[in-house]
Amino acid sequence: MKARREFIVALGAGALALPFAGFAQQTAKSYRIGFLASEAASHPSQAKRLEVLKAALRELGYREGSDIVIEDRWADGRYDRLPGLASELVALKVSVIVASGTKAATAAENATTTIHIVMGSTGDPIGLGFTTNLARPSGNVTGTTNYGPELGPKLLEALKEAAPRTAKAAYLVNPADPPRTFPGMQSAAKALKFELRLVEARGPELFETAFLGMVKAHNDAVLVQGDTLFAVNVQTIAGLALKYRLASASSLNDFADAGGLITYGPDRLEGFRRAAVFVDKLLKGARPHDLPIERPTKLERVINLKTAKALGLASRGRFCCVRTG
Repeated sequence: MKARREFIVALGAGALALPFAGFAQQTAKSYRIGFLASEAASHPSQAKRLEVLKAALRELGYREGSDIVIEDRWADGRYDRLPGLASELVALKVSVIVASGTKAATAAENATTTIHIVMGSTGDPIGLGFTTNLARPSGNVTGTTNYGPELGPKLLEALKEAAPRTAKAAYLVNPADPPRTFPGMQSAAKALKFELRLVEARGPELFETAFLGMVKAHNDAVLVQGDTLFAVNVQTIAGLALKYRLASASSLNDFADAGGLITYGPDRLEGFRRAAVFVDKLLKGARPHDLPIERPTKLERVINLKTAKALGLASRGRFCCVRTG
């Protein structure tokens, strides 16, 4: 059965509107745009981000190879390469760097204080130190953030609602992208009457060990960080959660489709469509502090009822959407 989606309004709204292609001002010269990503270009979920960015730039009237040249750099999951790749883009004197993910944005921000950086998909920019103010960015970084500190607690609420007997849950994270909002999430879990503890996995070879540790520690559920490491291994992660009979939730868009119990979060690809608007305005003379950092206007919540049934949490169907507010 085809998955049904329900969209819910989140806090904050984007302030920039995408102009119609017919009204886009044509550029007078060619610009270099950097694209920095922490994973591999061969993975469909990651390659799609660059495709969406390019398509949105075309809608704005930019012609690749003529008006713009896109210099893309991929770390292929080797995060220690990101600083060097960011430095390559700086040396090429790109006009703007579009960062795909928190780790890429951090590497770009560390590499330059003068080149504009646009976040396509990133965690909390204030917590990361990119800015002190979303409405008026204080540094050279602007763009779209996936969420604020309130999304983690909301995800925990959805997990507890779907699996009310949860007493202990693990939060699976990539230590290369430490969760700065974790204290708040622990407080939220405590208010929901369950315990939340961190479990780390640096790569796919450690996933099975991490899940075995969760079971040994008597966890009932697992919350999966929305990191690119887990995005490119979403089938494996969802499969392990089901194998070890753990209720699972993540902000990754396709987590429930892959067999996880709950998806709750924004459309991450929308951030790359919006990134084109930021790039356009920056190329036309705007400064990052003129362009407020956008937060999602819609969140998506999906429960995989087939997985719920396998875990003894539901009796029929495959997918459902739950109204929240």
